[in-house]
Amino acid sequence: MTLQVKCRTLFNAEKVVAAETLIQRPSVYGLIVQNQQLLVVRATYTQRYVLPGGGIEKGEAMEAALIREVHEETGMAVKVGEFLHFQTDFFYYDPLDLAFHGFLFFFRCEPLSTQIGATHFTPDEGLDEPLWVNIDSLTEQDFQGHGALILTLVQKLSAAKHTD
Repeated sequence: MTLQVKCRTLFNAEKVVAAETLIQRPSVYGLIVQNQQLLVVRATYTQRYVLPGGGIEKGEAMEAALIREVHEETGMAVKVGEFLHFQTDFFYYDPLDLAFHGFLFFFRCEPLSTQIGATHFTPDEGLDEPLWVNIDSLTEQDFQGHGALILTLVQKLSAAKHTD
């Protein structure tokens, strides 16, 4: 009997896939907060937000992967700060018909400038544009996935800044 796994799809539905088809994907994501705004990237297919970040390449250190991914997706240079959270994820990416067993690492990052730079997204990345959004205007539903977690982490960062 083949083990079946429920995955969250791009469009927030469920898709059951055979566990043997899952692609293991460690990835890193940066929470970049400046002046009560969060740096996000708009997803092409859903028009919802994702955090800048992505897959760690074989042989690449986590910090190097995060610096590279943030730069690729926002054109910005960052300094990687504290580790904030880890979780696993089962995600089905509809446009490419691929299922992932994700290992997600979230870090606080400090921008070395707040100016969004040039980005060049390939069509299979499914990303449109980076932008700063007001934290107070965000809801869980504004995010492609993990909205509740992201808002909790942002609140944690905001609370820490007020105690510094």
